[in-house]
Amino acid sequence: MLHPDDIAAIAAELAEADRAHGVIPRIAARYPDATVEDSYAIQGVWRDQNIAAGRTLVGRKIGLTSKAMQQATGITEPDYGVMFDDTVYRSGAEIPVEKFSNVRIEVELAFVLKTPLEGPDCTLDDALAAIDYAVPALEVLNSHIELEGRTIVDTISDNAAYGAMVLGDVHKRPDEIDLRWVPGVLSRNGEIEETGVAAGVLGHPATGVAWLANKFHQHGARLEAGEIILAGSFTRPMWVSRGDTVRCDYGPMGVIECRFV
Repeated sequence: MLHPDDIAAIAAELAEADRAHGVIPRIAARYPDATVEDSYAIQGVWRDQNIAAGRTLVGRKIGLTSKAMQQATGITEPDYGVMFDDTVYRSGAEIPVEKFSNVRIEVELAFVLKTPLEGPDCTLDDALAAIDYAVPALEVLNSHIELEGRTIVDTISDNAAYGAMVLGDVHKRPDEIDLRWVPGVLSRNGEIEETGVAAGVLGHPATGVAWLANKFHQHGARLEAGEIILAGSFTRPMWVSRGDTVRCDYGPMGVIECRFV
């Protein structure tokens, strides 16, 4: 376990990297004894400082929930981070690329909760009962730690590499559509780059919501009504640069478009 001074120092490094849109050396390489609990503690310091500065938490992101993402990163277990209100965009948005580091896009579904959800024995059925609706989403990745050789400690400490999300306009209740078969066809500047279906996320995209509720129970917390849960990507991340136009077709759940400026 890391000393609290080390946890505070790493959180400060990451906060500065976020402000400067820079990248720091891998935490796991510099602190080989750091644990997953340490990394959530680092993320928690950063989160609390942002809340104290006036940002509003609107939800959580779950990462590394699909085989595609685990193979792309070499990491074999899910993680989670926090999402603030000023990181939420609507379809059609122009997104300033300079706000982020190592900018990539992932294809996901997001869920809005109508009731609280709490572990330790939360199931997929429990999660579906707590969900108000599903909405298509693109996640903008924002990595402040050098990518080569990253471990789960690095990604969790860095708020699970979350930068922003772009939400679509179509809302579906879980009983209105088989969420497992929602497709995603992701294009950059008119050329298809990635495809997938939502079942690639743990067999059902809402399984991650149940996993998160159970994980939160270990920290003495629960998911609250009204929170947005970004459930994990069912494609590999796609790199984007200034000037790129991104479009994702989710079939019966509509289309998301955005442009990086």
